[in-house]
Amino acid sequence: MKKEKIVEEGYNKIALKYHSERNKFESIVELKQFTNLLIPGAKLLDVGCGAGVPVTKYLVDEGFSVTGIDISEKMLSLAKKHVPKGEFFKIDMSEMDFPDDTFDGIVSFYAIIHLPREKHAPLFKKFQKILKSGGLMMIVLGSDEWEVIDDYFGAKMFWSQHSTEQSIELVKDAGFEIISEEVLERGGEQHYWILAKSKD
Repeated sequence: MKKEKIVEEGYNKIALKYHSERNKFESIVELKQFTNLLIPGAKLLDVGCGAGVPVTKYLVDEGFSVTGIDISEKMLSLAKKHVPKGEFFKIDMSEMDFPDDTFDGIVSFYAIIHLPREKHAPLFKKFQKILKSGGLMMIVLGSDEWEVIDDYFGAKMFWSQHSTEQSIELVKDAGFEIISEEVLERGGEQHYWILAKSKD
């Protein structure tokens, strides 16, 4: 089975359970670092938006125009209920085709870790293209090199990660200037947070 299909079917199966657990993760402090650098009413893309909370909802409540994409239909149905002012589409992040210079900012929390590692570099380059000049990106990646298919809340799930050293180089190579990067622990898990700016 295609690895992305494992992720899609897995999240369709565990949507409600995952939402109730992941919603406990505190990410607003980091999000404020991102939103404080944006212009009012900025146009944002939430990649792997899941059920829309807390990230998409926070961004919409702050007055931003937010588009969310996700691979799971069940997650998106929750997002539409939780964030009626958001705009949501079922799209595989590696296949999105938004026009260049569309967004002022991109966020992706706990989603790229489900994309095969060999697709990370092309994805970061795609992010850079669809961001406006000087646009911002905040992403949450894995902190260790790791790839596995395992049980997750009772469903089969796929993860694929680079080391922090590899990830930061891929982001730089895609045309980003690093603003901040840090390994943080959330819910007993360590993840790599990167805030970066698209080079002019």
